[in-house]
Amino acid sequence: MARVGVLLMNLGGPERIEDVGPFLYNLFSDPEIIRLPNPILQKPLAWLISTLRSNKSQEAYLSIGGGSPLRRITEQQARELQSQLRQRGIDATSYVAMRYWHPFTESAVADIKADGISQVVVLPLYPHFSISTSGSSFRELQRLRKSDTDFQRLPIRCIRSWYDHPGYVRAMAELISIKIKLCNPSESAHVFFSAHGVPKSYVEEAGDPYQKEIENCSDLIMKELEMILGYKNPYTLAYQSRVGPEEWLQPYTEDVLEKLGEAKLKDLVVVPISFVSEHIETLQEIDIEYRELSRKFGIINFRRVQALDTYPLFIEGLADLVASCLEGPEIGLDEAAKLPVRVKLYPQEKWQWGWNNSSEVWNGRVAMIVFLLFILEIITGRGPLHSIGLI
Repeated sequence: MARVGVLLMNLGGPERIEDVGPFLYNLFSDPEIIRLPNPILQKPLAWLISTLRSNKSQEAYLSIGGGSPLRRITEQQARELQSQLRQRGIDATSYVAMRYWHPFTESAVADIKADGISQVVVLPLYPHFSISTSGSSFRELQRLRKSDTDFQRLPIRCIRSWYDHPGYVRAMAELISIKIKLCNPSESAHVFFSAHGVPKSYVEEAGDPYQKEIENCSDLIMKELEMILGYKNPYTLAYQSRVGPEEWLQPYTEDVLEKLGEAKLKDLVVVPISFVSEHIETLQEIDIEYRELSRKFGIINFRRVQALDTYPLFIEGLADLVASCLEGPEIGLDEAAKLPVRVKLYPQEKWQWGWNNSSEVWNGRVAMIVFLLFILEIITGRGPLHSIGLI
């Protein structure tokens, strides 16, 4: 029987306060996170952003206990998925590959080779495909494969996205229903999906399917929820966690919370739709920042739906995905890593002047670079502005 390696890919997170700076540097060094017209600027910019953001990010991690629980939860998901697959007669071993912190993808690949695995199923723990999440992880795996002849010989099957899988949709709906039933009257509880945002240019320029998949997923979950409860609840979708001056997908979570508060909303059921594990965006950004904002805007009851973590129906759904991948048509790594590109993702084709999508993106990037150079000059005390006596 073939020995199957199931590679679970996720973002990663700092487990200790001293890990925060290096984690941020790794994150912003990825051109899929911040796209610049010249790759040579990537690492200096990553150093500057990680230096400037480190203290604030450390405070956020201190507020949730000093580090991210993401690795612990992901490794538990891997163990339970492995057990579920073996119960089904599949000789599977699960591996965890984090993109920006330990255990890195290189470590997982080394373990796969050492264990004598005969084929690999790659399962991103991002239900919705995006350039900056699944896409970046697939391309990192692709990079490692090209430089490793032993790894090249291993057959690889990939699961690109799975936001519409019945097990995932049902698990989400069940967890939401638990919180709705706490509301009185439960029929008027407002379901508020908060998804991690991406730059608007990813969708409009590069054809990122993320927004469409998030919207379709919200609809599917609400239909399933109606079947569970027997009635329909109102719902809203918004986007959180934006960084930098570039425009991201809208509406923004904080803006929608303000509008719902103005509408005298009583019961809000908050759903972290793009996250399958508890981490900084759920435990700090939603549970602390957005809860406080909701209170400020007059929302009486703020109930946050727990992340899926190791919810049994969710783990069964992941096992279904792996089993179907092994039996169905093969999707290789090159196909999974391929972008749905309409224009070049990185670097951009040309600089356009005027008020259009391309020029606005460029203007934002140039403004960001100029601003960062200004900050760097203030920090170092040297540069053209110092030489002419302006600062």
